[in-house]
Amino acid sequence: MNLVFSLVAVGVLIGVLVVGIYNGLVSRRQRCNQAFADVDVQLKQRQNLVPNLVETVKAYATHEKATLDAVIEARNSAVQATATGEVASAEGILTAQLGRLFALAESYPDLKANDNFIQLQDELATIEDKIAAARRFFNAAVQDYNTAREQFPGMLIASRFRFEARDFFDLGVEVRAVTATPPDVDFKD
Repeated sequence: MNLVFSLVAVGVLIGVLVVGIYNGLVSRRQRCNQAFADVDVQLKQRQNLVPNLVETVKAYATHEKATLDAVIEARNSAVQATATGEVASAEGILTAQLGRLFALAESYPDLKANDNFIQLQDELATIEDKIAAARRFFNAAVQDYNTAREQFPGMLIASRFRFEARDFFDLGVEVRAVTATPPDVDFKD
């Protein structure tokens, strides 16, 4: 009788452990999904701002068609991206193109002084801060989830129930190259 009771107790304990680990993995996966949705909302806001920014620049820099077209093309690619890696890569390219657009604006004093351009630039800076925060939260959620699915005994449950690893939101080489280059400062005026 004690042996049967002990076996049942061990079986129940193992069952509770498996259910707890499974539910923990589900919760972490859902946190990753929610965090990615939060990043996506911020990215959509930035994508919606780009056409207004391009139109404002176009009014002052009509002969810069190649740069403006590159920004629009990068924006369209970002809108169409779906998977985490695709979105991150497309957004990295868009960020790099926006950097080129703002560098171009430096050559046009009237554009830099335009109220609409200044407002759009401020909105974009605010959105960029929100994107960075949302991306950090997403990457933290991914790190937590991936760690839970790789640690023992979670790895046994994760492999059995197909909990796939998630990718971090990495903007890629293009953005690191643009943001790693310090701006030129000239005090000779």
